[in-house]
Amino acid sequence: MLRRWGRGALVLASITCMFVLGMMMGARLYAPNTADLLDMLGFLGDLGSGLLYLVGHMLGFGQAPVQVVTADYGAKFVVVAGLLNLISAVDAHSIAVGRKP
Repeated sequence: MLRRWGRGALVLASITCMFVLGMMMGARLYAPNTADLLDMLGFLGDLGSGLLYLVGHMLGFGQAPVQVVTADYGAKFVVVAGLLNLISAVDAHSIAVGRKP
């Protein structure tokens, strides 16, 4: 809608690569859980990935118990991918309303 195809492609590639790398590291996907505040925040970060999270959750990725050391790093990659998606959406909105050139 903003006609910034290069910027959009770069953000899409970054988010997708971070999510896929996180899954390859053995990350677990957070589920909605009201017992622990950090789990809830992790879930919101994961959910920020949008369709990637929903497809990964439906296919059963990230449901197995953590068995490798890199899984914690992978979980952080997935959360940061979701947060990057949210930040890029806010940035696109700021460009659209004229607050940012």
